[in-house]
Amino acid sequence: MKDEKVYNVVLTGIMMCLVMVATMTIRIPVPFTQGYVHLGDTMIFLAVLVLGKRNATLAAGFGSGLADLLSGYAYYAPWTLAVKALMAFVVGAALERMEKKGQLEEGHVSLPVLLAMFFGGLEMTVGYYVAASLMHGNWYTPLFSVPGNIGQFAVGMVLAFILAKALYKTPARKYFAIK
Repeated sequence: MKDEKVYNVVLTGIMMCLVMVATMTIRIPVPFTQGYVHLGDTMIFLAVLVLGKRNATLAAGFGSGLADLLSGYAYYAPWTLAVKALMAFVVGAALERMEKKGQLEEGHVSLPVLLAMFFGGLEMTVGYYVAASLMHGNWYTPLFSVPGNIGQFAVGMVLAFILAKALYKTPARKYFAIK
């Protein structure tokens, strides 16, 4: 039991770092919003599959928030922490519900997993729209960020799906929270 707790803490820290690095490494600026599109959502989705809802929520929130702090977007860090943590929570909650209902196929990533990721991506898009609206003082300027956020989570879904499928073919699959 003690080894499992240590394993979970270490893996949560590793996933937090992967979220941060994937967010900071490739950044495509979004005009009008001062934001950027990145690959961090890929690692958030993968974190949910590997860690489960609770630990992925921590990794997503803190990894993304740290990326903002270290990249010069400190004013967005509190919003990012909340939005990305909730994104992982939504995906994890949807997957847990599907798993309880027997809707997940044992041993591989399937369409219901993509559906759960889609719900998380929608939460992220709406969350950032609301945050940017409050920060900019209007509801129009943040509309420019919506297509970028949708594209970002769509690419993240596809890449996480591919990575998870590859990992499910290795002995590492036994460590996945969502089987």
